[in-house]
Amino acid sequence: MTIDAPATKSPGGPAPQDSKPRAIQWEDIALPAWLTGAIGVIGIIAVWWILAATVFSNVGPGGVQAIPTPLQVVVEFFDTGWEFYAKNFGITLTEAGIGYLWGNGLALVLAALVLIVPRLEGVVMQIAIITYCIPIVALGLLLTVIVPIPTAGQPSTTAVFLAALSCFFTTVVGALLGLKAADKASLDLITVYGGSRLTQLRKVRLIASLPAILNALQIAVPAAFLGAVLGEFFGKITVGVGPAMIAAQQALNSARVWDIALASGAVALLGYALLGLISRAVAPWSKGASR
Repeated sequence: MTIDAPATKSPGGPAPQDSKPRAIQWEDIALPAWLTGAIGVIGIIAVWWILAATVFSNVGPGGVQAIPTPLQVVVEFFDTGWEFYAKNFGITLTEAGIGYLWGNGLALVLAALVLIVPRLEGVVMQIAIITYCIPIVALGLLLTVIVPIPTAGQPSTTAVFLAALSCFFTTVVGALLGLKAADKASLDLITVYGGSRLTQLRKVRLIASLPAILNALQIAVPAAFLGAVLGEFFGKITVGVGPAMIAAQQALNSARVWDIALASGAVALLGYALLGLISRAVAPWSKGASR
C-alpha cells in the first residue's frame, strides 16, 4: 500500500490552491451609503409606528396619545399648512442667522488675535470656557429681565444672544487648533524674510486652518438653531418655533409637537449638510479630494 505524500509548495512554483470555496461573510457585502441610510430610516419609522400603535398607544395626559404614528404626523403637517411653518421657522432662522454671524465672527476675531498677541490666549480660552459652562436656562431667565420684549414678528434679542453663545466655544477652539497647525518651516521662512506675526497669519496660518475652521462653522449651524429655539422659550414672543411648540403642547396636539420637532431637526440637518458642501468646494483637500 502506498501513501500519498502531502502536497508541498515547490520552491519556484505557485502555492497549492484550496479547492474548498470560502463562505461569504457579512463583511464581504458592500452596500452603497444611500442604501444603508435608507434601510436605517425605514427601520426607525417601522419601529416607531409599531410602538406608537401598540405599547405607547395610551401614553399621555387625559387619554391623549402622546406618541402619534408617522401617518398621524404627516396628516397633521398637511392640515396645518405650509404658511404656519414658513412664518414660525422664518423668525427662528433669522434669529439663528444673526446669532451665528455674531458668535462665529467674534470667535474668529479672538482666535486671530491670539496668534498676533500670544499672551491673550489664556484670557480668550477662559472666556470661551465660561460661555460654554454657563447654564443656558439661568442666562435665558436673566436676559428676559434685561432685554426689552420685541414686537410681534420681530426677532428676539434673547434668542439671538443664545444662538451666538451656542456656537462661540466650538468655533474658538476649532479656529485656534487650525491656526496652530500651520507648517513650522513655512512660518520660519516668513520670519527669516522679516515677516511679522500678521504676515504669518495672512500667508500661512489662514490657509492651513481653513479645514478646521470650516468644520467648526459646520458644527455651529445646528448649535445656533438650537440656541435660537431655546431663547424663544424665554423671550416672551408669540411667533417662532419655540412659541409654536409651546402652543401645540398646551393644546395637547401631540402630532403638531412632533411635526415641529421633526421639522426643526430637518432644518438643522439641512444647514449642516449645506456647510459641508461649501467646505468641500472651498477646501477640497480636507476631504481627500482634488480640484
